[in-house]
Amino acid sequence: MGRIPLAREGYPFILASIFVIIITWVIGLRGVSYFSLGLAIFIISFFRDPERDIPSEEGSVVSPADGRIIKIEQERIGDRFKICPQEAIKISIFMNVFNVHVNRVPASGKVLGVFYNPGKFFSADKDKASLENEQNALLIEAKNGKRFVVNQIAGLIARRIVCYTKEGDTLEKGKRFGMIRFGSRLDVYLPVDCKINVSIGDKVKAGSSILAYW
Repeated sequence: MGRIPLAREGYPFILASIFVIIITWVIGLRGVSYFSLGLAIFIISFFRDPERDIPSEEGSVVSPADGRIIKIEQERIGDRFKICPQEAIKISIFMNVFNVHVNRVPASGKVLGVFYNPGKFFSADKDKASLENEQNALLIEAKNGKRFVVNQIAGLIARRIVCYTKEGDTLEKGKRFGMIRFGSRLDVYLPVDCKINVSIGDKVKAGSSILAYW
């Protein structure tokens, strides 16, 4: 029997919405029941977690999130994430409420650090979201020795960052490591000598779209 293609974080929300549908139907609040049904369908859609084909190409770095590429730029990150060299290429992926929100590991490696920062909740597509919003970053050393960062950023609606991993964990490319509820953004910081494989405006899928090559 295969796994149910839903993120486990969604079960309480799904069960609660079904409970509301049943109760409102029983007491005769048909309009509320229909509205609750629509809400339940949205919640189930939001927490869907389909399987993905992970590219086996040597040196490939995959997208950690479903969404749209909104920024590709070089940025100094040493002070923020204690990484050396301090210059990196940042690729920002914006997820709207209709995207799959389960996050996946861009490349296999060991987690050297986890950096959580409480913050504000600006719209995730704004530049200041990378600096001022609530966020959780993983510093990972790939098997080839190169270091990169994947940063989960809360958005205007997203108020809950979920991360399953901790410092010292060994992660495999394409495996699930967390999610962000209800619309958000992920920034990936890669070494400047990487060959970027995407452009601004491209739509990507977590675990299957190749962002770059080492």
